[in-house]
Amino acid sequence: MRFTEEQEELRAAVRQLLRRHAGEAAWRPLAEQIGVAGLAVPEEYGGAGCGAVEVHVVMEELGRELSPVPYLGSAVLVVQALLASGSAEECAALLPGLVSGGATAALAWAEGGSWDPGTVRARAVAGPGGGWRLTGVKEHVLDGARAGTLLVAARTGAGVSLFAVAGGAPGVVREETVPMDSTRAQARVVLTGAEGRLVGTDGDGGRVLRHVLDLACTALAAEQVGAAARCLEITVAHAGERVQFGRPIGSFQAVKHRLADAYVRVESARSAALGAAFAAADGMRGPELTRLAATAKSVCSEAFAEVAGETIQLHGGIGITWEHDAHRYFKRAHGSARLFGPPHWHRSRLATALGLPDPVPGPVPVADSLSVSR
Repeated sequence: MRFTEEQEELRAAVRQLLRRHAGEAAWRPLAEQIGVAGLAVPEEYGGAGCGAVEVHVVMEELGRELSPVPYLGSAVLVVQALLASGSAEECAALLPGLVSGGATAALAWAEGGSWDPGTVRARAVAGPGGGWRLTGVKEHVLDGARAGTLLVAARTGAGVSLFAVAGGAPGVVREETVPMDSTRAQARVVLTGAEGRLVGTDGDGGRVLRHVLDLACTALAAEQVGAAARCLEITVAHAGERVQFGRPIGSFQAVKHRLADAYVRVESARSAALGAAFAAADGMRGPELTRLAATAKSVCSEAFAEVAGETIQLHGGIGITWEHDAHRYFKRAHGSARLFGPPHWHRSRLATALGLPDPVPGPVPVADSLSVSR
């Protein structure tokens, strides 16, 4: 699993641009100068026709800077959902605008804190003239408050389906939420009879969302690796500069051990993320990709949380102040660990894919716990 020369050049270009443009101001030059918004879009729709490895490279660099640009929500989730839907008409209508970066879209999917397609309860009812009316509440919609188009998962008589809904349409109320990680814009979307048009085949949304979940976890794992690696860099530099008892704290054996453990966590997470990315780039789908994506999401979530925690610990008091970035990485670590499902849920998915018992069984019955305590 090695990057090509072109992929390394992509990494260098993204990193240099993010150094010049901070925060949301980076989105337009990223889209216009480098073309990140269309990396995974086929050439027939104006994109670059690249794959999951290029997405991995971009996500890793965005993770290093905790960049708040709408890449994950619009250029990964929505693009992959449209492509997986098989609707050439909707792809032609929406993808060219997303490729330019001038328009963004959001996938309104999660309900009740779950990204399992089986938990979708929003309803879509066919109306006169072939249109659909959608009613329900969606949570954790990435960049949903400003997206021009919402791709909404709702249940019809045939099952879960996807619908394109204009962000400012009547019956759509978007509430920007305040998550723990302020660098990841999220919204709550309330639909009350909002008009939408069917994307793909009625009842095929569950299949599409399961595939998108695998690709979303693969992309997010790359971001977590990039952020964890940056945490380690910051901490190693601090350990070499912070002096206690007349010597840098990095010279103490206990600190060396902790930094070495953090390095192992980062590199293990990198291997898991790359394994999923290269498999997706090779066209792997279904249970095989699910196994790798679930592994990557679980391993990278926990590694990032552990390394970000060490960053706080080894920086001491300054690590929890607004003057230092350590707390921002810590918040991103815990927020991204829950995004698209927590690690234990993905371990359950992995066990199911492998035909193994669920490693996270339900709560122990009261009678059994009482008998054990005796």
